Amino acid sequence: MAVVSKKRKDALAKTEKDKNYSLEEASALVKDITTTKFDASIDLAVRLGVDPRKANQMVRGVVTLPHGTGKDVKVLALVTPDKEQEAKDAGADYAGLDEFIEKIKGGWTDVDVIVTMPSVMGKIGPLGRILGPRGLMPNPKTGTVTMDIAKAVSDVKAGKIDFKVDRYGIVHASVGKASFEAKKIRENAEELIKTLIRMKPSAAKGTYVKSISMSSTMSPGIAIDSKSVS
Repeated sequence: MAVVSKKRKDALAKTEKDKNYSLEEASALVKDITTTKFDASIDLAVRLGVDPRKANQMVRGVVTLPHGTGKDVKVLALVTPDKEQEAKDAGADYAGLDEFIEKIKGGWTDVDVIVTMPSVMGKIGPLGRILGPRGLMPNPKTGTVTMDIAKAVSDVKAGKIDFKVDRYGIVHASVGKASFEAKKIRENAEELIKTLIRMKPSAAKGTYVKSISMSSTMSPGIAIDSKSVS
């Protein structure tokens, strides 16, 4: 039988098992039940009434969180030499092309987001087997394949995240840090949820937002009443 730590028992005692909290209540409570010594991430899990196996029910997109993620996002710009300075001036941690392609082939993936240009996708395509499983493959739909490299880099640095429903119909995303004020956690989560609602596929039938849960690293999940958002 698994041993439940004292901290987790205390956290569980502060939550009502069968209660659906408002987003405002959950945003305050998640801070109260977070006991990690480090600045834990606040995560949202939204279960949607879609069948991701069907192309017309796939939910994927981007959202800019009003207060950012609280994470120092490392950005690699895979660009031609004439675009390197533009990328660096916008805040890219790394900028270049061939040398970074070779590093990635060797297994280096120490970045959070990769942005690039349409003209060099031919060189980057073969890296799909390395970047794809790590969620790092640039994609025009998420704004990471573009000629406006400066905007792409600055958007990511400002809190733009991409999301995609998994095979179980759930969207997982980080919406801040435990050090954030409860109001900022709520506003970030609200922006993500409202974006998902706007993206409801026309082919999706029945209840669209089936459940919402908020948690921090190692904390219990807090069930959220979807009506408190929509």
